[in-house]
Amino acid sequence: MRRRRFRKEQIITILKEHQAGLSAAELCERHGISDATFCKWRSKFGGMEVVDAKRLRALEEENGRLKELLTGMMMDVATLRKNLERTVFAQLETESRHSQAGSAVWGKVRVNQIDCSVYKGRPSC
Repeated sequence: MRRRRFRKEQIITILKEHQAGLSAAELCERHGISDATFCKWRSKFGGMEVVDAKRLRALEEENGRLKELLTGMMMDVATLRKNLERTVFAQLETESRHSQAGSAVWGKVRVNQIDCSVYKGRPSC
């Protein structure tokens, strides 16, 4: 048998023919599919209407777009956090260099929603 892709609407139409009274073997032969494929389709798309399949496709496309947006936002947040940490610790190191020799620089920094005590620019979270 040759490999062929069926759209969801076509699959539902084939299943409707089966509900109308055609045998599964006859449908498999007519459309060039195996019995296992027909059973898999029936378990996945049984009872669906063409409108439901179109709605399912639209929801899957929207889900894909939302996943891409979420991935981009997560990468932006991670980049911003990394830059914030660099900036905060660079400022603390600068302050420690400008302070009196031998004196310790203590501070409290809030990074990633965690309070960190900082001693000479090194966090102790």
